[in-house]
Amino acid sequence: MILEIINKKRLGKELSFKELDYFFNGYLDGEVKDYQMSSLLMAICINGMTDEEIYALTKIFIDSGDVLDLSFMPGIKVDKHSTGGVGDKTTLVIAPIVASLGVPVIKMSGRGLGHTGGTIDKLESIPGFNIALTDEEVMKQAQDIGIVLTGQTATLAPMDKKIYALRDVTGTVSSIPLIAASIMSKKIASGADKILIDIKVGKGALLRTKKDATKLSSLMKKIGKFYNREVSTIISDMNVPLGRNIGNSLEVIEAVDILKGKIKNGNLYRLCIELASEMVSMAKGISKWSANVEVLDAIENESAYNKFLELVEAQGGNLDGVEVSSNVKRIRARKRGVLESVDALSLAEVSLDLGAGRKAKEDEIDYTVGIKLNKVVGDIVKRGDILCTIYYNEKSNIDINKIRDSFSIE
Repeated sequence: MILEIINKKRLGKELSFKELDYFFNGYLDGEVKDYQMSSLLMAICINGMTDEEIYALTKIFIDSGDVLDLSFMPGIKVDKHSTGGVGDKTTLVIAPIVASLGVPVIKMSGRGLGHTGGTIDKLESIPGFNIALTDEEVMKQAQDIGIVLTGQTATLAPMDKKIYALRDVTGTVSSIPLIAASIMSKKIASGADKILIDIKVGKGALLRTKKDATKLSSLMKKIGKFYNREVSTIISDMNVPLGRNIGNSLEVIEAVDILKGKIKNGNLYRLCIELASEMVSMAKGISKWSANVEVLDAIENESAYNKFLELVEAQGGNLDGVEVSSNVKRIRARKRGVLESVDALSLAEVSLDLGAGRKAKEDEIDYTVGIKLNKVVGDIVKRGDILCTIYYNEKSNIDINKIRDSFSIE
C-alpha cells in the first residue's frame, strides 16, 4: 500500500483521508521509512494537493498530538508565523513588544528550514535558554509573564515536527500545501484565537513569486475559516536580507538593538513595527494606527525590552553570554558607486557554508558565525569600503568571489 500511495500522488491523483492518515501516521510510528516519506513529499511538491487533501493533512498533523487549551487566560491570543527568510528575526522583536502591551504571546517555533537557523536556533544562541518547555510550563509562564517562546512540545503536532526536519534536507521546503499544513496545524494546536502569517516572497524566501505568495495567503485563510480561526496575512519582500545581520547570535544582537531603540530605520525595523501593530490591532480590536502608536511607545519607554529580559530570565537564558566568532574577515568593494542590490539567496548560501544553518537534519549549528552587512541597498560605496564582515570558524568554507558578487554596485 505504501508504494501504491506514492505512485498515486506521483501521477497527480488525489489521496483520500484514509490514505494520507495511513502513510503519515505510519511514518510517525516508524513503519514508513525516511526514503519512502521523502518520495511522497517530493510527489506532493511536484504535483500539489487539493484543498480537501490539505484540510485532511492539517487535521492529521493536529490529531497526532495534544491541543493546548488557553481559555484560562483572559483576552484574545494572537499567534504569528513567518514563512522564513534570510535574517528573519522578527519574532524576537515583536513578541516582547506585543506582550508588553498586555496581549499574551504563546509562540511555538521551529528550527531552520533551508539555509539559515530558525527562531529556536537563534534562541539557543542565548546560553542556558530553555526551548523545551512542557505544556504545564508553557501555561504557567504564560500566566506569570504573558509571553512564551519555545519549541514544539513533544505532545504538540509531533508528526509535523518529524516531517519538518525531513523537508529541510529533501528539497521540499517550498511546497505550498506542505507549508500551509505545517504552519496551520501548529498554530491551531497551540491554542491561538487569531493568527498572523508573514509570507516572505523573493530570492531569499521559500516562495519566489508574488503569485505563489498570494496563493499561500488564500490557502491559509481557507484553512483558518475551516477551523474557525481568523487569519490575517502580510506579504513582505525577501529579495534582500532582513536587517543587517545573518547568523544566530548576530541576529539576537540586532533584535536586542531594536528593542533598546538603537535601530529606528531599515527594512527589519519597519516590518517589525508593521507586524506588531497588526497583532495588537487584531487582539484589541483597535485601528492599525492606534496599535502603531502603542507599539512605538513600548519601544520608546523600554517596556518591550524589559519584557524581553523577563522572557530570557524566565527561560534560564543569559544574554551576556551571547557570543560571535573572533575570526573575522572583511570584504571590501573594488569599485565606487551606489549599492543597487544585495542577493539574499547568495548570502544565505554563504551563511550555510559558514555553519549557521543545516545541510542535513542531524547537523549542529555554530551560533557564533554569520554575516554583518556594513552597507545596505541605496548606500554610496567607495572603493575599499567594507561591504560586509564575515564571522567564521576553522571549518567554514569562505568563497570571497561569491560574497563580493552578492553585492551589485552601479
